[in-house]
Amino acid sequence: MLEISTLDDISALRENFEIECKLAAGKDGNGELPRDFWETYSAFANTDGGDILLGIEERKSGFRLGGINNISKVLDDLWNLANNPQKASANILNQQYVQELHIEEKTIIRVHVPRATRIQRPLFVGGNPMTGTYKRQNSGDYRCDAETVRRMLAEQVEDSRDNEILYSYGMDDLDLNSFNAYRQLYASRQPDHLWNELESQAFLRNIGGWRMDRESARGGVTRAGLLMFGQLPSIQESFPNYMLDYQERPEANVEARWVDRLTLDGTWSGNLFDFYRRVIKKLTGDLKVPFALEGDIRQDSTPVHQALREALVNTLVHADYSGRASVLVVKRPDMFGFRNPGQMRVPQEIAVQGGESDCRNRLIHQMFRYVGLGEQAGSGIPKIYHGWDSQHWRTPLLYEKAQPSEQTLLELRMLDLLPEGAINRLHEIFGNRFDELDRLERLILATALTEQVVTHQRMVEITTEHAHDLTLAFQALTKSGLLVTSGRGRGTVYCLPGQSFPTPDQAFGESSITASRTMSGAQASSSGHSADSSGHNEQGSGHSERAPAGWLNVTGLAKPLIDKVELLDEQLRQELVIDACDAIEKKRLPRDEMEAIILDLCQDYYLTLPVLCSLLQRQPDPLRKQYLKPLVERGALVLAFPTTPTHPLQAYTATT
Repeated sequence: MLEISTLDDISALRENFEIECKLAAGKDGNGELPRDFWETYSAFANTDGGDILLGIEERKSGFRLGGINNISKVLDDLWNLANNPQKASANILNQQYVQELHIEEKTIIRVHVPRATRIQRPLFVGGNPMTGTYKRQNSGDYRCDAETVRRMLAEQVEDSRDNEILYSYGMDDLDLNSFNAYRQLYASRQPDHLWNELESQAFLRNIGGWRMDRESARGGVTRAGLLMFGQLPSIQESFPNYMLDYQERPEANVEARWVDRLTLDGTWSGNLFDFYRRVIKKLTGDLKVPFALEGDIRQDSTPVHQALREALVNTLVHADYSGRASVLVVKRPDMFGFRNPGQMRVPQEIAVQGGESDCRNRLIHQMFRYVGLGEQAGSGIPKIYHGWDSQHWRTPLLYEKAQPSEQTLLELRMLDLLPEGAINRLHEIFGNRFDELDRLERLILATALTEQVVTHQRMVEITTEHAHDLTLAFQALTKSGLLVTSGRGRGTVYCLPGQSFPTPDQAFGESSITASRTMSGAQASSSGHSADSSGHNEQGSGHSERAPAGWLNVTGLAKPLIDKVELLDEQLRQELVIDACDAIEKKRLPRDEMEAIILDLCQDYYLTLPVLCSLLQRQPDPLRKQYLKPLVERGALVLAFPTTPTHPLQAYTATT
């Protein structure tokens, strides 16, 4: 949950996707639950959850602590209405989610609204889901359209979306080549099974592709059977938005044109089983992963092969084929990407942990399981993570999008966390001691070598290890002298022995550091450092030298450092201003747009906090807390001076 404990925390607030502030003063000024509280409650519950702060007023200049005098009245109204079905369709709050916070002798209320479960959605207000269902977009609450509400209702009542009987569809709507190929694969895995002797329709019924309605005595192909084995025209008659797409791109670039593509063009059946068979060969055909040995027998199915199979199967069995997004699989030199329409039914953290399954298309999943693909045990995502971890690659990225349509995305990046060059260098430094370490300890040292510094939070981002195990590993490496520390508590950073980093004092000189610490945030954001320190260390210690274009070349930094906008040549200054123009023109930007601007500005340079404030026309504390710190924690930005992470002249650069 959001941490609010000081006035500085309030001044740094910005309403966004997961934060909403309301004064809640009421007519008498003593406190009242706002009427629009319940719209935000519905919106957060139907999206990804969030925090509502009551007692904080939003003004053009920022947020002001108002406080609530009559706390008991507001809390009584909150709980009474939360349990009133005429106000809200469900109460998903508990006592720990509603807290009184005391700041500067005033009291505010923080209400943490969790994400509602599939069974609880749509969580609506006013008794009518079609008019009272909201979702969160950027910093606003928006009423859902009828299509979105109907999809939520369908997800709520249908444990499986693919078992409906399509009475007008029969065996003639299936592609027999696909169906027979499936039967051959099934027979090869279970050659003695009784189902192998059945006629086609009986076999299809046993695997879930055909059902009989016992009350009406009518039968037909199920949605699962049609999707799995159907002919394209028949599938699209029942699923108008149905689209499958595989693209292979030659570069690590989203704009790069594909060099190989498989899509619904009429040259093949277009069903799910055929798509799987064709795409899995393309994904794994040239996979550069060493084979394994089991005894003396070569095992071509490595953990990476298994991870890609699981990812492709998961994409197909969890897709909402009534949704507007396509099923998309992308292969690039640096990554594999998977997208399916529909958001996750199980919270992401539970899916990664494994053990809980809530499949949207259980019969399709069952059909894949019958031929050895997928286990229906909630183990798919952990198996994918394990496969990537086996190669020391970057931890997979699993996330959801609500716009322009609901979708789930999985990115499997092949960024080597233990590159051969780093391993060789660590052997040179530590000798046989390095070989005696376990995998996690070696990974920590490799990260410290390649990124110059490593933190506990950084390892949380790139591994799936438990936080306690990471703490023990850091302690062991520090005790044995393989790592040295700087800082305290959550600000502790670690580096290899003898490794030195540039410091702000070395880069800028003592006088400029002192000046920067005595200036106010407003001064720093508008004018950079002090006007008489423009020649930071140009001829001094030798740690930095100003280039003709106006930036600093700092020993130990791989990119130039920009510390003063006014010293840059005109062309470079104009380029940076153009990159920041959206932030300059709009005081409120969606988080993803502001982050994209920051990363673009920091692409080729280290930019100090005052420079970023000047270019973006933002105050330093909010910019650092709301944007820079989260980007650093996600690994999208790195610090120029990692041993002093909170320094007022800290500089940032993008990692890609």
